Amino acid sequence: MTDEEQAKKCAKMLQAIAEPNRIRIIECLRTGQMNVTQLARALDVEIVNVSHHLGVLRTAGLVEDVKDGRFVVYSLHPKIFHNDTNKATYLDLGWCRVEIPHN
Repeated sequence: MTDEEQAKKCAKMLQAIAEPNRIRIIECLRTGQMNVTQLARALDVEIVNVSHHLGVLRTAGLVEDVKDGRFVVYSLHPKIFHNDTNKATYLDLGWCRVEIPHN
């Protein structure tokens, strides 16, 4: 049985991805690192909105950020997202794995 702390952590991650633009951000980051400007352009979404969504994903531990000069570059957290094949990415929630098919 999942302990209470693990259940809370999982619920936090699920809440973070339960928004269409955040799912789209995750999809973009599956191909590699991107900064806010690149993501906003790829998604046709305002930079301020992308920045907000990235903050939610970062707080939930789903993305990592690294300062690169004057930019912050984001990537999927490697302990959460796994590319087991070239056909899918897996989201590891600790007690279950969710397959995200590649398009």
